[in-house]
This record gives sequence, structure tokens and C-alpha cells, in this order.
Amino acid sequence: MMVGAMGLAVLLSLGSSSMAWKEQTSHTTVRLRGISAVNPRVAWASGDKGTFVLTTDGGQTWKAGTVPGAEELDFRDVDAFSDTTAYLLSIGEGTRSRIYKTVDGGKSWTLQFTNTTAGAFFDGMAFWDERRGLAFSDPVEGRFLVVATSDGGATWTPLPATAFPPALPGEAGFAASGTSIATRGTQHAWFGMGGAAARVLRTTDGGMSWSAARTPLATGDGGGVFSLLFWSEQQGIAVGGNHQRHSDPTGNLAVTFDGGKTWSAPRTRPAGYRSGIALVHGAPGPTLVTVGPSGSELSVDGARSWIPLGPLGFHAVASSRSGAGGGRVWAVGDSGRIALLERVRGPLTPPPASAPNPARR
Repeated sequence: MMVGAMGLAVLLSLGSSSMAWKEQTSHTTVRLRGISAVNPRVAWASGDKGTFVLTTDGGQTWKAGTVPGAEELDFRDVDAFSDTTAYLLSIGEGTRSRIYKTVDGGKSWTLQFTNTTAGAFFDGMAFWDERRGLAFSDPVEGRFLVVATSDGGATWTPLPATAFPPALPGEAGFAASGTSIATRGTQHAWFGMGGAAARVLRTTDGGMSWSAARTPLATGDGGGVFSLLFWSEQQGIAVGGNHQRHSDPTGNLAVTFDGGKTWSAPRTRPAGYRSGIALVHGAPGPTLVTVGPSGSELSVDGARSWIPLGPLGFHAVASSRSGAGGGRVWAVGDSGRIALLERVRGPLTPPPASAPNPARR
């Protein structure tokens, strides 16, 4: 039985059932790293070897395709707005960092942006609406690089370097799921970094000016912020850790209640490195799902406690807004894995607040 918004709300509030992932057939075997859920019926995913997949029936069937001329590219991010319109971002050094767009459901793709900045490596993109969006790169020569569009991707223009604080030596971004950048409303945006410092950059004026704040997430080689989510202009969460240590929960979670000015680590956290976080729309809020290669968890109390969803590994997760068929939560991973979060029998209750967290060390 698919989980609708009302069914999930009742489920979570009554604690009468638990949740589990049900794998779907993606018709591809490549590693999938991006997922965007438009509504309960339409979702897009993206991955290696120029691959994208699309469902228009809630995941009962998926159609896989390859972007012409992009067969050697790795699409780590997809942002979709309908069953016809979607953006794809590929990662890599130099001209391998690109943005494509389709307006006909993937029948054809337009190459909108090709990086020409030496040393740049784009990590992700996010949109306020179908026409206004941002994409960010690793810092180049000590400066942050963010490009913006206000015309649906027809042009992508670098924001002035003076809009940002200086990058720190050894600071870099991560493209694990394309979600270490987030937008909210019409002017707020954030993107996360790692390496030398696990910082989050934020803007409240549509990208005209930015400030940085440190988080308690892991730092050093392989450590940092891997996914960001805000459910209001003030409340948000960052997940990550160290992608080289999948089962290590050290420094994998931080929350903010002031729009990203300050960050703190809750007492409990997921059981390992996590590369994706999603808000379950229509459920008692905030209800969150986080995923990583070593497993996934559900929180029904705003990240104060986490319920394991099993060891099945994923790279990215997305939740659709509610509709006639209810909400949907999808996750993607290696070997073409796509799964839908569904209700199963059994209790679903968060652990007592006083109970020790098995993930803590």
C-alpha cells in the first residue's frame, strides 16, 4: 500500500505501523545520485553515464534515457518542475561541469551551461522557482564561485566574488547527492562546505550578499556538509559526516533555528555518514528521512530522535508534496536502485528521550 499524506500523518501520529523501502524497477544499472520528486506521480532521477530516469505514474514504471553527447558525464543533481521540465547538473573538472535542460520530458536536451573557469568543480544546484536558480562550485583560488539564472537557465552568470567571504584554505564542496545547496521562499539560499571547515554559506537577499557559519559536522579529508534542508527561513538541518567512513556517525548532523547563523548538534543522530535529507510533506512536522550508503533513518520529532529504516544503502532522497494520491518519498543508489518508502506492519514509536543512542561513541 502506498503511503498517502493523510495515511502517513495518521501512521506517524498513532504509531500504528512502521516504514520500509520497497524497490522499484528503474530500467538502468548505473549508479543513481540525484532524485527530484515533483508530485506523487512525477519524479526524476539522475546518475552516471549521462543517465536520467522518469516516472509519471508514482513509480509503477520508470523510463530510462541518456542525454545525447553526455554519455561520459555523471549527473549528480536533478531539479524537476513537471513531467516535461527538468534540469540536470554534471560534475567534474573543467568542461565536465555542465547544466542541461529538457522541456519535453527528456526527448531532447539543451546544454545551457559549460564551465570554463580553470579549477572549478560544480557540486549542485537549487531553484527558487522554474526560472530562478543557483549552482555552486568548489572555491577557486580562495574565492567562492556561484552562478545564477533568472531566465530559466538560458543564461548563467557568476555572482560577484565580492559578495562572499573568503574561502578557507582546503575548503571544498561535495556533490554526493546534489543537495548540499538549498533554497527557501524567494530570497533565502544556503550551500555547505567541507574539508578544512564544515561551513554553511547563506544569503537572505537572493545572492547579492553571503555570510558563513561553522557547523559541528566532520572536517578533514572526506568530511563536511553533504545535504541541506530548510523547512522555514529559520529552521533547517545539515547532514554529512565523512564519506570515507560510511558507518561512522561522528559529526553527521547539525540543526539551526536562526536561518543558519548558528548550528548545533542534537544529542541523538543517525547511525553513519549521511548524504541526503528530505522533509516528509503532509506528515506531522517536521518529519524527516535521511539516507546514506550504510542505511537510512526516519525522525518524527524534528531530528530529536531517529528510527532505523534498515541497512539498504542510498545516495539521495526526495519527498513529493501532497496530491490526490498522497505524498511519496523516493531514494536512489547504486546499480540503478530506486525505492519508495511504504507502510508495513509493526510499531513505529521514537525511542525514549532518555534511552542511549546506539550511534553515539
